[in-house]
Amino acid sequence: MENFDSRKYLLTCKLILLKATHELFPEYCVTLRNSLNNGVYLTVNGKEIILEDESRAIKERMEEIIKKDLKITKTHFHSERISKENLKNVREDLVELLETTGIVSFFIYELDGYKSYFIEELYENTAYVNLFDLYSYDEGMILKTPKDIDGVIQLAPLIDDKKLAKVYKESSKWNEIMKVSCLGSLNRINLNGDIVELIRVNEALHSKKIAKIAEKIVDDRDIKIVTIAGPSSSGKTTFSNRLNLQLLASELKPVVISLDDYYIGRANIPMDKDGKKDFESVKALDLELLNSNLKGLLNGEEVEIPKYNFKSGTREEKGKFMQINGKAVIILEGIHGLNEALVEGIPARKIFKIYISCLTQLNIDSHNRIKTSVVRKIRRVVRDSISRNFDAEETLEMWDRVRKGETKNIFPYQENADVIFDTSLAYEIGVLKPYVEMELIKIKMDSAHYREARKLLRLLSYFTPIPDKYVPDESILKEFVGGSHFYNY
Repeated sequence: MENFDSRKYLLTCKLILLKATHELFPEYCVTLRNSLNNGVYLTVNGKEIILEDESRAIKERMEEIIKKDLKITKTHFHSERISKENLKNVREDLVELLETTGIVSFFIYELDGYKSYFIEELYENTAYVNLFDLYSYDEGMILKTPKDIDGVIQLAPLIDDKKLAKVYKESSKWNEIMKVSCLGSLNRINLNGDIVELIRVNEALHSKKIAKIAEKIVDDRDIKIVTIAGPSSSGKTTFSNRLNLQLLASELKPVVISLDDYYIGRANIPMDKDGKKDFESVKALDLELLNSNLKGLLNGEEVEIPKYNFKSGTREEKGKFMQINGKAVIILEGIHGLNEALVEGIPARKIFKIYISCLTQLNIDSHNRIKTSVVRKIRRVVRDSISRNFDAEETLEMWDRVRKGETKNIFPYQENADVIFDTSLAYEIGVLKPYVEMELIKIKMDSAHYREARKLLRLLSYFTPIPDKYVPDESILKEFVGGSHFYNY
């Protein structure tokens, strides 16, 4: 498969799907939702469920379109050239975005008379996307396109992320409560001066969910260790401390241990196959010391918990002495929290597993979604600049390795969790915007990451800024922009 680009392939396949759906069911308005089951989940506005025969018909029509080797033409679309006449056939969600933000640009792609708007590049011919799958799932459909798996371009294995699907439904319900559907509606709320109420509601929904998780732990007296896992920039530290407070309010005695403090030191981090330091590997942790400390704590012993200094890249000389008893429960947080190696030899009934991540984000519009990995990347650029003395270029340089580590060490285990928590906030990019723009704009034109920085800056231009003074200090977002009660900078 020549010039394979997984992102461009997916978007081109989406255009073909939209055209096929429009031809067969012109009354359907497809909305692209979230990554799910090694694919993308789609629903139809106003339709409760997509039937199996409907998804099969769409798939067959897509195959027919692809076989025709149809040309895909591109036209640049700038909002400053928009007139009322131009908006007659534009979807309402896109119109709202254009009316609530500054100058933005899209690409109008036309395929055999069908037009749609995308913010990224597509292939120029349908023949490029001859490998895909489409099947009905839950209320909608799953669209699968190929990935480069160990050097082979192929469809990823069939999986069923039932717990993730449940989280996505909950997120949709939260958005209904906050009355936000796409980015335009968020911008509208911000411009109308109602953003403070939205922030309070969003934070209240987080607090309510954390309280429910705490109840599950309190109700099971066997649980002694709560592991909290998630990929980079998920907000694990803040979540752990907020859960800690909920457990204290329930008369338990939790203690928080961060896996970050068990790093073996920057100089000793193992190398990956490309000769780069693999900070995401479980081998970057002192598992022997961690396991010994956990068993010691469970046996009522006093142990010394190490303290890792990210600025120096080494452990500090003295750690923190800790001892638990009575109603105590250990909260263990870090990217490898679901890895069995951390709790080897400890009975499973004593362990409660939580997976957290930034799992959802508002779509720009119904056909253009924001990848949650991009949101986490933005979070990390901001936090690294504040707490780790890294500039944006350094963060972007390591990001691909971070993502590879997540794919290998974290994502395969997420369905093993007892509960999944979505740390995303509908309003967060508006708050992160001025911070990350300040860092990204420093990247020079001769940098290998200049193009990526400009791509992110273009995405950020669609958001109206939201002052961070409205964000409560206990919010997960404060872990990234500074001022958190729970994070040491």
